[in-house]
Amino acid sequence: MSAASRILVTRPGEGGERLAQALSEAGFTPARPALMHLQPLGVDEVKRAPLLDVDQYDVVVVTSPFAAECLVEWLDRYWPQLPQGPRFYALGVATAATLYRGLDVKASVPDPGRGTTSEALLAMRSLARLDGQRVLVVGGMGGRQLLAKTLETRGARATKLALYQRVYTAPDATAANWLATGDFTAMTVTSGELLEHLVIWCGQAALNKPLIVSSQRLATLADTMGFASLHVAQGATPEALVTAVQEVGDT
Repeated sequence: MSAASRILVTRPGEGGERLAQALSEAGFTPARPALMHLQPLGVDEVKRAPLLDVDQYDVVVVTSPFAAECLVEWLDRYWPQLPQGPRFYALGVATAATLYRGLDVKASVPDPGRGTTSEALLAMRSLARLDGQRVLVVGGMGGRQLLAKTLETRGARATKLALYQRVYTAPDATAANWLATGDFTAMTVTSGELLEHLVIWCGQAALNKPLIVSSQRLATLADTMGFASLHVAQGATPEALVTAVQEVGDT
Protein backbone atom coordinates (compact mmCIF):
# COMPACT_ATOMS: atom_id res chain seq x y z
CA MET A 1 0.00 0.00 0.00
CA SER A 2 1.20 3.51 -0.64
CA ALA A 3 1.46 6.09 2.11
CA ALA A 4 -1.60 7.81 0.70
CA SER A 5 -3.75 4.68 0.86
CA ARG A 6 -7.30 5.47 1.97
CA ILE A 7 -8.37 3.17 4.79
CA LEU A 8 -12.02 3.34 5.81
CA VAL A 9 -12.49 3.37 9.58
CA THR A 10 -16.10 2.45 10.36
CA ARG A 11 -15.78 2.26 14.14
CA PRO A 12 -17.58 5.19 15.82
CA GLY A 13 -16.57 7.34 18.75
CA GLU A 14 -13.23 7.46 20.52
CA GLY A 15 -12.36 3.95 19.40
CA GLY A 16 -12.57 5.09 15.80
CA GLU A 17 -10.54 8.20 16.60
CA ARG A 18 -7.77 6.13 18.17
CA LEU A 19 -7.68 3.78 15.17
CA ALA A 20 -7.62 6.68 12.72
CA GLN A 21 -4.73 8.26 14.61
CA ALA A 22 -2.79 4.99 14.68
CA LEU A 23 -3.29 4.51 10.93
CA SER A 24 -2.16 8.05 10.25
CA GLU A 25 0.97 7.54 12.35
CA ALA A 26 1.67 4.37 10.34
CA GLY A 27 1.56 6.35 7.10
CA PHE A 28 -1.95 5.63 5.90
CA THR A 29 -4.79 8.01 5.12
CA PRO A 30 -7.75 7.16 7.37
CA ALA A 31 -11.26 8.15 6.31
CA ARG A 32 -14.24 7.90 8.63
CA PRO A 33 -17.61 7.47 6.92
CA ALA A 34 -20.28 8.44 9.44
CA LEU A 35 -22.45 5.32 9.50
CA MET A 36 -23.22 5.03 13.21
CA HIS A 37 -22.87 6.95 16.43
CA LEU A 38 -23.29 5.93 20.05
CA GLN A 39 -25.93 7.71 22.11
CA PRO A 40 -26.32 7.40 25.90
CA LEU A 41 -29.78 6.37 27.02
CA GLY A 42 -31.80 8.93 28.93
CA VAL A 43 -32.82 8.77 32.56
CA ASP A 44 -36.22 7.32 31.68
CA GLU A 45 -34.68 4.61 29.47
CA VAL A 46 -32.17 3.07 31.86
CA LYS A 47 -33.02 0.35 34.37
CA ARG A 48 -31.75 1.94 37.56
CA ALA A 49 -32.23 -0.99 39.93
CA PRO A 50 -28.95 -2.71 38.93
CA LEU A 51 -27.09 0.58 39.39
CA LEU A 52 -28.57 1.16 42.84
CA ASP A 53 -27.87 -2.46 43.79
CA VAL A 54 -24.45 -2.80 42.18
CA ASP A 55 -23.00 -3.77 45.57
CA GLN A 56 -25.17 -6.90 45.42
CA TYR A 57 -23.41 -8.23 42.32
CA ASP A 58 -20.43 -10.54 42.48
CA VAL A 59 -19.22 -9.75 38.96
CA VAL A 60 -19.63 -6.74 36.66
CA VAL A 61 -18.72 -7.28 33.00
CA VAL A 62 -18.29 -4.16 30.84
CA THR A 63 -18.30 -4.75 27.10
CA SER A 64 -16.89 -1.58 25.54
CA PRO A 65 -15.12 1.70 26.34
CA PHE A 66 -18.34 3.65 25.76
CA ALA A 67 -20.24 1.32 28.08
CA ALA A 68 -17.54 2.01 30.65
CA GLU A 69 -17.88 5.78 30.19
CA CYS A 70 -21.64 5.57 30.68
CA LEU A 71 -21.28 3.31 33.71
CA VAL A 72 -18.84 5.72 35.35
CA GLU A 73 -21.31 8.58 34.90
CA TRP A 74 -24.22 6.62 36.33
CA LEU A 75 -22.33 5.24 39.32
CA ASP A 76 -21.05 8.71 40.15
CA ARG A 77 -24.68 9.75 40.61
CA TYR A 78 -25.54 7.04 43.11
CA TRP A 79 -22.28 5.96 44.73
CA PRO A 80 -19.99 8.68 46.17
CA GLN A 81 -17.70 5.79 47.02
CA LEU A 82 -17.81 2.64 44.91
CA PRO A 83 -18.61 -0.51 46.91
CA GLN A 84 -15.80 -3.05 47.21
CA GLY A 85 -17.88 -6.12 46.47
CA PRO A 86 -18.02 -6.67 42.69
CA ARG A 87 -15.15 -8.04 40.61
CA PHE A 88 -14.88 -6.10 37.35
CA TYR A 89 -14.14 -7.59 33.94
CA ALA A 90 -13.59 -5.75 30.66
CA LEU A 91 -13.50 -7.01 27.09
CA GLY A 92 -10.30 -5.10 26.33
CA VAL A 93 -7.58 -2.88 27.71
CA ALA A 94 -9.26 0.34 26.52
CA THR A 95 -12.40 -0.55 28.46
CA ALA A 96 -10.33 -1.51 31.50
CA ALA A 97 -8.43 1.79 31.30
CA THR A 98 -11.68 3.76 31.24
CA LEU A 99 -12.91 1.93 34.34
CA TYR A 100 -9.62 2.56 36.13
CA ARG A 101 -9.65 6.27 35.32
CA GLY A 102 -13.29 6.76 36.27
CA LEU A 103 -13.81 4.33 39.13
CA ASP A 104 -10.29 3.45 40.28
CA VAL A 105 -10.99 -0.26 39.80
CA LYS A 106 -8.70 -2.76 38.15
CA ALA A 107 -10.73 -4.85 35.73
CA SER A 108 -9.59 -8.27 34.58
CA VAL A 109 -9.19 -8.60 30.81
CA PRO A 110 -8.74 -11.56 28.46
CA ASP A 111 -5.28 -12.71 27.46
CA PRO A 112 -4.15 -10.25 24.73
CA GLY A 113 -3.33 -13.17 22.47
CA ARG A 114 -6.98 -14.21 22.46
CA GLY A 115 -8.29 -10.87 21.25
CA THR A 116 -11.07 -8.68 22.62
CA THR A 117 -14.16 -10.77 21.92
CA SER A 118 -16.84 -12.25 24.13
CA GLU A 119 -15.33 -15.66 23.43
CA ALA A 120 -11.96 -14.45 24.74
CA LEU A 121 -13.55 -13.21 27.96
CA LEU A 122 -15.47 -16.44 28.42
CA ALA A 123 -12.21 -18.39 28.11
CA MET A 124 -10.92 -16.84 31.36
CA ARG A 125 -10.59 -19.44 34.10
CA SER A 126 -12.10 -17.19 36.74
CA LEU A 127 -15.39 -17.19 34.81
CA ALA A 128 -15.53 -20.94 34.26
CA ARG A 129 -17.79 -21.65 37.25
CA LEU A 130 -20.18 -19.09 38.70
CA ASP A 131 -22.59 -21.18 40.73
CA GLY A 132 -25.21 -18.82 42.15
CA GLN A 133 -23.17 -15.68 41.55
CA ARG A 134 -24.91 -12.51 40.40
CA VAL A 135 -23.38 -11.07 37.24
CA LEU A 136 -24.16 -7.68 35.69
CA VAL A 137 -23.35 -7.37 31.96
CA VAL A 138 -23.10 -3.70 30.97
CA GLY A 139 -23.30 -2.69 27.31
CA GLY A 140 -25.55 -1.19 24.69
CA MET A 141 -29.03 -2.02 23.45
CA GLY A 142 -29.16 -5.02 21.16
CA GLY A 143 -25.86 -6.63 20.33
CA ARG A 144 -24.79 -10.18 21.02
CA GLN A 145 -26.45 -12.32 23.68
CA LEU A 146 -23.53 -14.74 24.03
CA LEU A 147 -22.04 -13.38 27.24
CA ALA A 148 -25.13 -13.42 29.43
CA LYS A 149 -26.42 -16.72 28.06
CA THR A 150 -23.11 -18.52 28.45
CA LEU A 151 -22.55 -17.19 31.95
CA GLU A 152 -26.00 -18.45 32.89
CA THR A 153 -25.09 -21.95 31.68
CA ARG A 154 -22.16 -21.75 34.10
CA GLY A 155 -24.46 -21.12 37.03
CA ALA A 156 -24.59 -17.34 37.10
CA ARG A 157 -27.68 -15.23 37.60
CA ALA A 158 -27.00 -12.75 34.82
CA THR A 159 -28.60 -9.33 34.34
CA LYS A 160 -28.09 -7.23 31.22
CA LEU A 161 -27.91 -3.47 31.63
CA ALA A 162 -28.08 -1.29 28.50
CA LEU A 163 -26.69 2.22 28.93
CA TYR A 164 -26.49 3.37 25.31
CA GLN A 165 -27.89 2.73 21.87
CA ARG A 166 -26.36 2.53 18.42
CA VAL A 167 -27.86 5.03 15.98
CA TYR A 168 -27.34 4.08 12.33
CA THR A 169 -27.29 6.68 9.58
CA ALA A 170 -26.88 6.78 5.81
CA PRO A 171 -23.42 7.79 4.58
CA ASP A 172 -22.95 11.26 3.13
CA ALA A 173 -22.44 11.65 -0.62
CA THR A 174 -18.66 11.29 -0.43
CA ALA A 175 -18.72 8.16 1.71
CA ALA A 176 -21.54 6.66 -0.35
CA ASN A 177 -19.39 7.08 -3.44
CA TRP A 178 -16.44 5.36 -1.76
CA LEU A 179 -18.62 2.38 -0.90
CA ALA A 180 -20.42 2.24 -4.24
CA THR A 181 -17.27 2.41 -6.37
CA GLY A 182 -14.71 0.81 -4.08
CA ASP A 183 -12.68 4.03 -4.04
CA PHE A 184 -10.56 2.99 -1.06
CA THR A 185 -7.70 0.61 -0.40
CA ALA A 186 -9.08 -1.32 2.58
CA MET A 187 -11.83 -1.10 5.18
CA THR A 188 -11.87 -1.98 8.89
CA VAL A 189 -14.97 -3.26 10.71
CA THR A 190 -15.30 -4.33 14.35
CA SER A 191 -19.08 -4.84 14.66
CA GLY A 192 -21.46 -7.32 13.08
CA GLU A 193 -24.43 -4.96 13.25
CA LEU A 194 -22.41 -2.21 11.58
CA LEU A 195 -21.27 -4.62 8.88
CA GLU A 196 -24.88 -5.55 8.16
CA HIS A 197 -25.70 -1.84 7.90
CA LEU A 198 -22.87 -0.70 5.64
CA VAL A 199 -23.11 -3.59 3.16
CA ILE A 200 -26.30 -1.97 1.84
CA TRP A 201 -24.18 0.70 0.14
CA CYS A 202 -21.33 -1.54 -1.03
CA GLY A 203 -20.98 -2.10 -4.76
CA GLN A 204 -19.14 -5.09 -6.20
CA ALA A 205 -15.85 -3.19 -6.32
CA ALA A 206 -16.11 -2.51 -2.59
CA LEU A 207 -16.92 -6.15 -1.88
CA ASN A 208 -13.69 -7.12 -3.63
CA LYS A 209 -11.49 -4.76 -1.61
CA PRO A 210 -9.64 -6.00 1.50
CA LEU A 211 -11.88 -6.06 4.56
CA ILE A 212 -10.09 -6.21 7.91
CA VAL A 213 -12.27 -7.53 10.73
CA SER A 214 -11.54 -8.04 14.41
CA SER A 215 -12.68 -11.66 14.80
CA GLN A 216 -13.28 -14.87 12.91
CA ARG A 217 -16.98 -14.51 13.68
CA LEU A 218 -17.09 -11.27 11.69
CA ALA A 219 -15.12 -12.85 8.87
CA THR A 220 -17.69 -15.64 8.64
CA LEU A 221 -20.51 -13.09 8.58
CA ALA A 222 -18.76 -10.98 5.93
CA ASP A 223 -18.24 -14.04 3.77
CA THR A 224 -21.99 -14.68 3.67
CA MET A 225 -22.47 -11.07 2.48
CA GLY A 226 -20.17 -11.46 -0.48
CA PHE A 227 -16.97 -9.82 0.76
CA ALA A 228 -14.20 -11.56 -1.14
CA SER A 229 -10.94 -10.44 0.50
CA LEU A 230 -11.17 -11.10 4.23
CA HIS A 231 -8.41 -10.54 6.77
CA VAL A 232 -8.77 -11.25 10.50
CA ALA A 233 -6.86 -9.03 12.93
CA GLN A 234 -5.69 -10.26 16.32
CA GLY A 235 -8.41 -8.32 18.09
CA ALA A 236 -10.09 -4.93 17.92
CA THR A 237 -7.32 -2.76 19.35
CA PRO A 238 -5.83 -0.05 17.12
CA GLU A 239 -2.49 -1.86 17.22
CA ALA A 240 -3.99 -5.15 16.05
CA LEU A 241 -5.99 -3.53 13.26
CA VAL A 242 -3.06 -1.42 12.00
CA THR A 243 -0.87 -4.52 11.94
CA ALA A 244 -3.49 -6.33 9.86
CA VAL A 245 -3.69 -3.40 7.43
CA GLN A 246 0.09 -3.44 7.09
CA GLU A 247 0.08 -7.18 6.46
CA VAL A 248 -2.49 -6.73 3.70
CA GLY A 249 -0.18 -4.19 2.11
CA ASP A 250 2.71 -6.66 2.19
CA THR A 251 0.83 -9.37 0.30
